[in-house]
Amino acid sequence: MARGVEQWVSPAIRELSAYSVPDASGLIKLDAMENPYPWPEPLVERWLATLREVRLNRYPDPAARRLADTLRRVMGIPEAAAVLLGNGSDELIQTIALTLSGGSRTMVTPEPGFVMYRMIATFAGMKYVGVPLREGFSLDLPAMLDAIERHQPAVTFIAYPNNPTGNLFDARHIRRIIEASPGVVVLDEAYHAFAGASFMDHLPEYPNLLVMRTLSKLGLAGLRLGILAGDPEWIRELDKVRLPYNINVLTQSSAEFALRNHEVLDAQTARIRADRERVQAEMGAIPGVTVFPSQANFVLFRVGRGEGDRVFRGLLEQGILIKNLGGGGGALRDCLRVTIGTERENRAFLDALRRVCAAGV
Repeated sequence: MARGVEQWVSPAIRELSAYSVPDASGLIKLDAMENPYPWPEPLVERWLATLREVRLNRYPDPAARRLADTLRRVMGIPEAAAVLLGNGSDELIQTIALTLSGGSRTMVTPEPGFVMYRMIATFAGMKYVGVPLREGFSLDLPAMLDAIERHQPAVTFIAYPNNPTGNLFDARHIRRIIEASPGVVVLDEAYHAFAGASFMDHLPEYPNLLVMRTLSKLGLAGLRLGILAGDPEWIRELDKVRLPYNINVLTQSSAEFALRNHEVLDAQTARIRADRERVQAEMGAIPGVTVFPSQANFVLFRVGRGEGDRVFRGLLEQGILIKNLGGGGGALRDCLRVTIGTERENRAFLDALRRVCAAGV
């Protein structure tokens, strides 16, 4: 071990594993919940013309005001709410955790959930409490309310729809959690475009509610842009922790352009939703495959006991990269997650899954 590492790096950090992204070269990439569709060529040319006007020698607008105004209009952010932008949702999660950390402060979230909640709680020195979901991955409201009462969390994160399970929790349960929480509740609506449900309109009702979104799932993953909306007092305090100039000029210009042409993104999203229904139906007809309902742009499924690793490797050997979630066992034992791709990619995945599952019979 390098000199000083054991002495100065905190044990909590040394015990972590870095967030791993596998090399997808030469593979059909269906592991990262990306929009598989590029822009039409005429739109690309117009975008490039816009970028030619960007002045790279100047710092960006630190508040990204024009972009924030555009996001407010396109996403229907209430006039009374304030907006904070981040370099992806991950930076916003970290900003929230750093702002609220200290002492024995606690973060509560349902599990299984987005892995970055636990990791960032560790980075920020917060106590992390994961509340197991029920069988079938529905929210355990009594357990959540009990955890909130016992731990008095500074922040509760809830992915809506949930990642990695894809389901949308009961809105009545979400309201109960917001009303019972002493701290802030963050609804992570990364997949809102595929769900047809949101709490954005409810921000004026709940001063302790923050709604977080991203443009990554809409086809702009390469821009790394996260959006947080909520009560101006909360946003004002969080903004003190935000690093200056965190949204670069190319991201600001590109995101503004994309949102001015959001009908292209909307059409792609509608296509993905329709393809999701077809993929789920075909997967459900494969012997040995249990498909969980999804309102996101991915599908969680379980294969036979002890078969998860074999199915994952079998798909990889046929050039299909998906996400293997079963390594930790527990609720996600033998579970895998596939992103909805193009029609050709979906067909390749389904054909490969049938072959791999049949080979195990």
